[in-house]
Amino acid sequence: MDELDARISNEGKYVAVEYDRNMPPRIAAWREYLGCTQLPIGATLGMVSLPTLPADVLAQAPQTVEPLPETIDTSLAPLIERAFDGRTYGNGNKTTGILIVRDGRIVGERYAHGIDAQTPQRTWSVAKSIAGSVLGVAAERGLINLMDPAAVPEWQERGDPRGQITTEQLMRMASGLTSDFPGNRTDAIYVGGTAVADSAPGQSLLHEPGSTFRYANNDTLLALYGLRNTMDDDAGYRALPFTGLLWKLGMMHTYLETDWRGDFVMSSQVWTTARDLARLGLLYLADGVWDGERLLPENYGRFVSAPTGPQPDREWGYGATFWTATEQAGLPQGTFSAMGNRGQYLVIVPEQNLLVIRRGFDPVGEDGGFDITAFARDVVATAD
Repeated sequence: MDELDARISNEGKYVAVEYDRNMPPRIAAWREYLGCTQLPIGATLGMVSLPTLPADVLAQAPQTVEPLPETIDTSLAPLIERAFDGRTYGNGNKTTGILIVRDGRIVGERYAHGIDAQTPQRTWSVAKSIAGSVLGVAAERGLINLMDPAAVPEWQERGDPRGQITTEQLMRMASGLTSDFPGNRTDAIYVGGTAVADSAPGQSLLHEPGSTFRYANNDTLLALYGLRNTMDDDAGYRALPFTGLLWKLGMMHTYLETDWRGDFVMSSQVWTTARDLARLGLLYLADGVWDGERLLPENYGRFVSAPTGPQPDREWGYGATFWTATEQAGLPQGTFSAMGNRGQYLVIVPEQNLLVIRRGFDPVGEDGGFDITAFARDVVATAD
């Protein structure tokens, strides 16, 4: 296939690509802190009013952030070296960053060539854990009850069994929906310009809600879609993740993409750094309190990491937007993790007040992955 010509507007902050002169271009536009959004097929910038963060919200972004303290532990250096060799923890894996935090201090850190502590990478499904944290902030503020049926207008017809699906069930991948079956994936939302509201609510019910585990991007999208409808305040919905969570933690290199209608695509489309993920992990180690302010409900870490309900058959079970280590993993009891495709991990070990963050560009497929369980076990053993 021939390369397509792209028109880049630095002033307008968009990219337009034409496939054929007789067809309208596909356009992706950038907004501050909201990253890039692809417009729907056939749309131009003049047709769509893209959501933005208003000036009064942007004014709340901290101008300076206190850096995380560092006390480098040289005994971790050989272990970190092996994490970059592409062999020890899985053949062909490509580590781009390792960050280890113990007792609130950075004790080990390294990045691949061309990447540093300020370089955001796509989180893939680590975004789901960030979404779960935003839902926790909303719950703490009384904006949503996670145990109530999700506020999805398309499910409110009398007799529609989907109307009983709770936000918690969506967070636990236990909705019972047919989400993400072949031919019914979220690619159209990620790269096709389709809006969440035009796709995710249309999934039919396959199992009784709460009876089965089915990992699905749409479940996370629907949980946030329900939050937006519950709040009934679009500007407040878009501001909440930043003013209520990210900026309070100092996560200033984190970008949350939305679709063109303004719904967050926090099943995958988030960009962040290892250090920003460490700040999120520290919030959970502190039981949801940051600088003396409670951001998450008390014991929320236990809630998101509790493997209640149906579970996958693997060494990591599933809580509510976080994975939780089983006995098979060989990690300290209570360990839980945010996990994403291509090797994105934030492992939280409350028993040791320890965080293990790994970023990567691992090849697609079973042979190119990074064994985060083995690496985390080795870090834990070194910490002992």
